[in-house]
Amino acid sequence: MTNQKHPNILFFFTDDQRFDTIHALGNEAISTPNIDRLVAEGTTFTHAHIPCGTSGAVCMPSRAMLHSGRSLFHLEAEGQSIPRDHATMGETFQKNGYRTFGTGKWHNGKEAYARSFTDGAEIYFGGMFDHWNVPAYNFDPSGKYDAVLPKCNDPFNSNEVTYRPCDHVHAGKHSTELFADATIDFLNTCEQDTPFLAYVSFMAPHDPRTMPKKYHDMYDPETIELPPNFCGGHPFDTGALRIRDERLAEFPRSPNEVRTHIAEYYAMITHVDAEIGRVLEHLDASGQRDNTIIVLAGDNGLAVGQHGLMGKQNCYEHSVRVPLLFSGPGIPQNQKCPAYVYLFDLFRTLCELADVPVPDSVEGKSLVPALKQPDAVIRDRLYFAYTEHQRAIKKGSLKLIEYATGDQRNTQLFDVDKDPWELTNLAGKREHREDVDLLREELVQLRDAWDDPSHPMGQTFWNRVKNEFETCGEES
Repeated sequence: MTNQKHPNILFFFTDDQRFDTIHALGNEAISTPNIDRLVAEGTTFTHAHIPCGTSGAVCMPSRAMLHSGRSLFHLEAEGQSIPRDHATMGETFQKNGYRTFGTGKWHNGKEAYARSFTDGAEIYFGGMFDHWNVPAYNFDPSGKYDAVLPKCNDPFNSNEVTYRPCDHVHAGKHSTELFADATIDFLNTCEQDTPFLAYVSFMAPHDPRTMPKKYHDMYDPETIELPPNFCGGHPFDTGALRIRDERLAEFPRSPNEVRTHIAEYYAMITHVDAEIGRVLEHLDASGQRDNTIIVLAGDNGLAVGQHGLMGKQNCYEHSVRVPLLFSGPGIPQNQKCPAYVYLFDLFRTLCELADVPVPDSVEGKSLVPALKQPDAVIRDRLYFAYTEHQRAIKKGSLKLIEYATGDQRNTQLFDVDKDPWELTNLAGKREHREDVDLLREELVQLRDAWDDPSHPMGQTFWNRVKNEFETCGEES
């Protein structure tokens, strides 16, 4: 044990990891022994969500919400950067005596990174890239990060070359191992009497899905079971059917091709799990484990063939639900908490766990009541929005999704308790007419509470559905 007043925080953040990709939480097809250990030693929020996003790069607003504790329509632009008047998590802990370390993917601007962290290494200012050739920066105390690598091949278009902002590339070293090594190096510098917050942001399991052969060979596509909601294509336009993510597989979706994608997805997650285990071994060896709160979360989910989709630009469970685990001092062990929560609730929660004052700009709720009492209610309903095309509400077991793409309108109603794969649309059934009407009323209430109409994308969506929603309180 250490004598620190404040606990350390070690935060693992994965990229595109869906909520149901952990062996200990029911997925017997995947191997995640180190994450399983965190499940056994801590508390899992089984219904953690993101509110979806204001751009096709859903991870940008997701990460901006995480680090600012603010809701979707209270971010700057599409969430690409974090304004100075929005305190960041790292900045807040730094001002309260913490060493703050950030490695890996940072998709919210160099200025926000610079004011968040006192330490860092292998910093990647971007979205997706070749895992074996990450264009990274060393930590710069001045916060400039203005070096640009000369021309290199674009991993997503072999016919083009591009400039990448970075000051070095570790050619041939996988991103997951690169960021784990950087974290271990940082842990080796930590002193017992100074608390730290270490933010470890993996690029995996985001595509391009490549990993060491050892992990690739663990999963045979022929043995992978297709999800019950697999289909060749989505039945109507979601407003995001031809973006980059959806072009990762041919149309219509082929069972064999999707099995291959799932196998590679699982292999990348198992590789991440192994590197998390390596970091945890060093934490144990440092003698700091007993005073360290460990958090594991993902920035968004991913369809990988479900509903005929490949990406995350939708409001289905596979794309808006994410893993969220806590382990460490004061965290109940082997506890499952079904409370409806958002990732942007983490900022306030970690402040409370660490006895750090919460900045006024933070909007999220504390999850501490649910850690103490797993049946505590944090939120009784959830709001989701994808660009100008989709809005959704989840309350109890029911989820309503509304689509507006051009002059097309579609409505879905699912009972996610009885129908977790969201296979049966109840919206057209007479016995569920009242459910649709009531949820539409509440959708309008949440729309206003979230300041959705003040956002250009919100204005477009609500104008498209104006007639249908006027009876639910929409102004004429």
